Amino acid sequence: MKKIVLLLALALTCAAQHPPSHTVASGPTSPELAPLDTLMVRFLREHGAPGAALAVARNGQLLYARGFGYADPEAGEPVEPTSLFRIASVSKPLTAVAVMQLVEAGRLSLEAKVYELLELQRRETDAAALDPRWRQVTVHQLLQHRGGWDRGVSFDPMFRAVPFARRREVPPPAGPWQIIDCMLETPLDFDPGTHYAYSNFGYCLLGRVVEAVTGLDYETAVREAVLLPCGARSTRVGATLPEGRLPGEVRYFDSKRGTGTNVFAPEAAKVPRPYGAWHLEAMDAHGGWVASAVDLVRFADAVPALLGEDGLETMFAPPASHGEGPVWYGCGWSVRRAGRSGRNTWHTGLLSGTSTLLVRRHDGFSWAVLFNSQHGRDAKTLAGLIDGQVHRAVDRVQSWPQGTPLQEQD
Repeated sequence: MKKIVLLLALALTCAAQHPPSHTVASGPTSPELAPLDTLMVRFLREHGAPGAALAVARNGQLLYARGFGYADPEAGEPVEPTSLFRIASVSKPLTAVAVMQLVEAGRLSLEAKVYELLELQRRETDAAALDPRWRQVTVHQLLQHRGGWDRGVSFDPMFRAVPFARRREVPPPAGPWQIIDCMLETPLDFDPGTHYAYSNFGYCLLGRVVEAVTGLDYETAVREAVLLPCGARSTRVGATLPEGRLPGEVRYFDSKRGTGTNVFAPEAAKVPRPYGAWHLEAMDAHGGWVASAVDLVRFADAVPALLGEDGLETMFAPPASHGEGPVWYGCGWSVRRAGRSGRNTWHTGLLSGTSTLLVRRHDGFSWAVLFNSQHGRDAKTLAGLIDGQVHRAVDRVQSWPQGTPLQEQD
């Protein structure tokens, strides 16, 4: 086992260090779409990313879907338009829509106290260790990253799979409930609701809220309520280890070529960071999904059909204390005002070997860009580097060819 891990680390490192000298592309295109093709080919060459996929949709029509570069450079396997990628924190909008559906259906209140809803008092091992502010945290605060946890002040609980497993005296890696149990013994970083601090742990709790209300496991609940209705049938919660790679899923390459402690076998040899340095399955609700760019634009385009008008307004509304600034984090989405009444909504994702972007623009366009590495030049995230460039490339398309219905795509 140790020898296999070392060989895998060497193969992934070599592939990341020696990207192909040319960029292959797959999927249909046309002369009108040249601005998008040119952008992707140039971008991959400039930043040395192994592979990427881009899909663009509008008003229920898939307008563009292509793969670029390699899903697996060592095997010469190209990225296809429907190749699957870990989407990291682009998982949060999926969770947020599932929660808002439960609110609209009257099965959940945004002001419900998470401590009571999840019956966390039954999990306390030392009541004296409980920060009383735990009892104040609401569903709405979790959706808006205002629950009381700030990884910049303390740490990100979702990346403590080994120490938390040891604290609970269970085999590593820790799962969501072991992480929650440990956090019940950890003070909050600020009073709930008082300010914004991005929290993966808050969305871990929301995953458990979905389970408590629906009686289903998180993945099944979200697939049935959110993904299958919009035709996103290939989207799944992913697996940490290479042997869990789904059919059609790319391989991941850490642009820093880092290694880390194997969360499944801490005493064994170190592993490539994308394959065992953290526990993807435990990240389900905040960063664990695997999807294609096509499935993501299916979801993005369908959001207005998945929620009613009140649910949409609540999901994208600024927090009460936000003020008049043009950008904020709503419920599972970043939001920017566009003109007098429009808004752009989006989310990015980042893990070792993964950088992702999902955009819903005020004029009806949606797009998803997925990479199987995380950083480009100057150690900047690939999603951040390409964000504005996709806006400009979409605007340079003078005439869009006839699209195909999103629901008809495989």
